[in-house]
Amino acid sequence: MELGAFSVSLAVKDLEASKKFYEKFGFKPFVGEPSKNWLILKNGDHVIGLFQGMFEKNILTFNPGWDSNAKKLAAFTDVRELQRRLKAQGVQMLKEADESTTGPASFMAVDPDGNTILFDQHV
Repeated sequence: MELGAFSVSLAVKDLEASKKFYEKFGFKPFVGEPSKNWLILKNGDHVIGLFQGMFEKNILTFNPGWDSNAKKLAAFTDVRELQRRLKAQGVQMLKEADESTTGPASFMAVDPDGNTILFDQHV
């Protein structure tokens, strides 16, 4: 099952303080809009999203259709197909993608320990 690019989305209290902290580990701004309280940082293929005031807990994020540089993949498993496969295996959804649509969509699941997993397709 191809899940797409992986990142950790962190719920941060102070975007600038978190940016400066992760820069000490070699992360550099990749994309984002600090004026809208979000920033994506990269160190090689490692990606961390910083989100101030957007959600309560950290989230594991998969982006079907993207590589680690946010470039569209030639072939990928659509987010709705991933959702169907996971539901068939008994994974409970917090939010579901509308399976009658195409293109960008997302769904969310939660693991047994309460960690949120976001599947967010932008293409």
